[in-house]
Amino acid sequence: MLYPFKFNPIFKTKVWGGSRLPIMAGQPPKDGVGENWILSAHGEDDSLITNGFLADNTLEELIEVYMDELVGDKVFEQYQNDFPLLFKLIDAHDDLSIQVHPNDEIARKNHGPQANGKAEMWYVMQAEPGAKLVVGFKNNITQQEYDRAVNDGTIEQMLQWVEVKPGDVVFIPPGVVHAIGKGILLAEIQQSSDITYRIHDYNRRDKDGNLRPLHIKEAQEVVFLELVNQPTIHYSMRPDEATPLVQCEYFTTNLLSVTSRMRRNYQDLDSFVVLLCTQGKAEISAMNKTYTLTQGELLFIPASLTEVLIQTMEQNTDTKLLETYIP
Repeated sequence: MLYPFKFNPIFKTKVWGGSRLPIMAGQPPKDGVGENWILSAHGEDDSLITNGFLADNTLEELIEVYMDELVGDKVFEQYQNDFPLLFKLIDAHDDLSIQVHPNDEIARKNHGPQANGKAEMWYVMQAEPGAKLVVGFKNNITQQEYDRAVNDGTIEQMLQWVEVKPGDVVFIPPGVVHAIGKGILLAEIQQSSDITYRIHDYNRRDKDGNLRPLHIKEAQEVVFLELVNQPTIHYSMRPDEATPLVQCEYFTTNLLSVTSRMRRNYQDLDSFVVLLCTQGKAEISAMNKTYTLTQGELLFIPASLTEVLIQTMEQNTDTKLLETYIP
């Protein structure tokens, strides 16, 4: 019978990356690590299981063998062997580029029938004082105003810069211009896609001294030019209950704030569940075994498992987890 899975990290070096992600994963510090793909079956970046009798198998191999038992009947019927989501941790030592993502239709038109668009959410785990995210434009703008600002390099002045703190949540649908500012470490949950159209990159050069490429024409086709009225999601957290954060057609994510213990029943979901620890330390019990999660770690609960018990391991501190599944 299937059991909860843990996975190896997949580190990505970026020109804007920091040093916190290897440390969070229990490894020696290393500068320039911008992303940790903590759960992926995207392209060659296929997460490797680290625990139990299926250790050293990849997520893709698991789906091929266990199919609906692993991901759920409805999920397998819709996505077959393609795992639909990608989970990342992002450490911004410097500002990321101003960018935008396509929807499914445009992604497949531009990149082939297997490509996905990219809807994503951010959960801020750490933020230096004054750190900001870009979420769309600060006012409605015309196509002509947008084109002019991109061409003359003044696009930064038109953007909505939002100061953030730990616990802030942002949902970024395809077409919304966005960026992560320096000093932020966050969790990103998204469609399984790595298609990014850069609009502006501060004339930044790569490790070889070359300007990083922009995708002005591609971005122009997808960019949403209206104000995003509510850049961060307002929510009221309830101890030892599930607080809804994001529900879109691709995923549902709740926040679990665990002060003692809570039991989660997944009988009616017909989906796998991913539990990602964003604060504190948790014990998760299933099938008479216990799994420990610390900040930045996740646990994959197969669809065939219907219940878990979650307990905090830190006194006087809320342990927080993001709970994600396919609606």
